[in-house]
Amino acid sequence: MSNLRALDDEEVDKEMKKMVTFIEQEAIEKAREIKVKADEEFNIEKAKLVRQESINIEATFQRKIKQAEVQKKITQSNIINKSRLKLLQARQQLLNEVFNETRNQLSNVSKDQTKYGELLKNLILQGLFQLMDDQVKVIVRKKDQDLATKAIQAASNSYKESTKKKIEVELDKESNLSDDCTGGVILTSHFGRIRINNTLEERLLLSQEELLPEIRVILFV
Repeated sequence: MSNLRALDDEEVDKEMKKMVTFIEQEAIEKAREIKVKADEEFNIEKAKLVRQESINIEATFQRKIKQAEVQKKITQSNIINKSRLKLLQARQQLLNEVFNETRNQLSNVSKDQTKYGELLKNLILQGLFQLMDDQVKVIVRKKDQDLATKAIQAASNSYKESTKKKIEVELDKESNLSDDCTGGVILTSHFGRIRINNTLEERLLLSQEELLPEIRVILFV
């Protein structure tokens, strides 16, 4: 015969309450676990997003810094180039003024007939050495013909003494330098096919080219 007996209503009610309490407690703990895990996952994901966003912000910041640096260098380069260009223009203007003033002074060279006669002789002699020909014609301004005749004779004698060669130097009376020319000579040989330009203007141009580095040092250093 079995010792088991049926539970009365009060006992059943107690057991039911115990079971409900247990289930509720288990549900609360489970919910707590789920929340803790969810919070952990949220914090991890949040940290990832924050870190990635920080990296993106830093990358953007660095890119903007580089862009700003590049723009700054471009601006500085433009300013330097403009300043250099202005400086070069100012220097060239000053050089032009110096050369123009020198050119204006050329007209005074022939005023001293003694010194100018000696200059014509030297210019003719230099041309003779350049041509190294036995027949040469000399072209001068019409008003310089008398001085040129003496200069030709003196230059011819000096040339003969130096080279021990005969030479015939003739004043070209059919051709003259322009009255606007400041002076000097042009020597020709071989019927005018070979020319040596020793006018004062031409000598000034040659001097400008040869002495330009020294002039720049004097003016700008």
